[in-house]
Amino acid sequence: MNQLLQRKILLGTAVLVTLLKDMMFTFTSLPVYLLGRYGGASLTGTESPVPSVNHTGEFGDGHLLLKRSYGLGNHSSVTEILIMGLANAQEQQIFFFFIFLIIYLITFIGNLLILTLITSDSRLHSPMYFFLANLSFIDLTCASITVPKMLENFLSYRKSISFLGCMMQLCCFQFFIVVECYLLAAMAYDRYVAICYPLSYTLIMDRKTRAKLVVGCWFAGLVNLIVEATSISTLDFCGPNKIDHFFCDFTPLLKLSCSDISIHEIIFVVVVVFCGMIPFLLIVASYGCIVDAILKIRSAEGRRKSFSTCTSHLLVVTLFYLSGIYSYMRPYSKNTLDEDVKVVAVIYTILTPMLNPLIYSLRNKEVKGALRRMIAQKRFSQAMQTF
Repeated sequence: MNQLLQRKILLGTAVLVTLLKDMMFTFTSLPVYLLGRYGGASLTGTESPVPSVNHTGEFGDGHLLLKRSYGLGNHSSVTEILIMGLANAQEQQIFFFFIFLIIYLITFIGNLLILTLITSDSRLHSPMYFFLANLSFIDLTCASITVPKMLENFLSYRKSISFLGCMMQLCCFQFFIVVECYLLAAMAYDRYVAICYPLSYTLIMDRKTRAKLVVGCWFAGLVNLIVEATSISTLDFCGPNKIDHFFCDFTPLLKLSCSDISIHEIIFVVVVVFCGMIPFLLIVASYGCIVDAILKIRSAEGRRKSFSTCTSHLLVVTLFYLSGIYSYMRPYSKNTLDEDVKVVAVIYTILTPMLNPLIYSLRNKEVKGALRRMIAQKRFSQAMQTF
């Protein structure tokens, strides 16, 4: 009886949520449609004879809905963004769909497995694995922000995303990508302390210090989110509504704006410097000290063992930053993004989240040991259930 009642409550809740979403869509779409349809007309149904300087009256090919604007300031609104993606031919899109679906499944399973191993195995409750768990969560989230919509567009004739959805994708991606930048810097500092101060490592990297470093990383992402969301929200979008990318990023969206973007370009450069270059310089400084400390070790075996503790992180940093710097620091002087820029963007947005768990697990004996113990424990529990 209780289960039947719970099912009825869940069904009623689902119906109510659906009705509320339909009502919200109706109430938000109707004013935009009426403004776009009748915004330039007088009460008698005739066109306004003297439009203002900022009058905008183009409606595109049905993919773009604009509000006509009179008076000072342009308040036009794009309701849909067309994403050109990585391929144009239908055969290529189907091929890319299966390729990126496999990549996303590996990313999802790999990072979820790393999170499970670190949280369940007490042997992995050390500072390095604490940061690695945060990195796996961020990689899993970043991939989930961009890849599912890209997979949908591969199979869709109309490769589009709502304007609000595009803004949400932009803000969420920029938030997590900056958190990852500073988290990689925190992981480099962790390796610096482990190699340069091995006897004091556990005292320096205690639970309180780790928490402060991670909170600082998330705070940096929040500041970047506020700055970029404020910057993009002050822009007017009058058309066109096509971006030559596979997801909504800051630079492609700037090209769609009909506002003066000079101040926004300056803001973007400042953001790239503070949120990208500063953590990169911190990583370089940390590894400079690490290399200097390793070279002072007399035995070759000691040098090899010390350097092996940070090779996985160094591979991740190299792959992430080389592709990210190429994508964001290259000037976009043309109307469309170069194909090679889009391909390089795939590396730090999609491939790096997939490779991170593979790099850390294949090159790490402790992670492989934890995986073997978890599998053995599962088999043992299954064997006990059969008896």
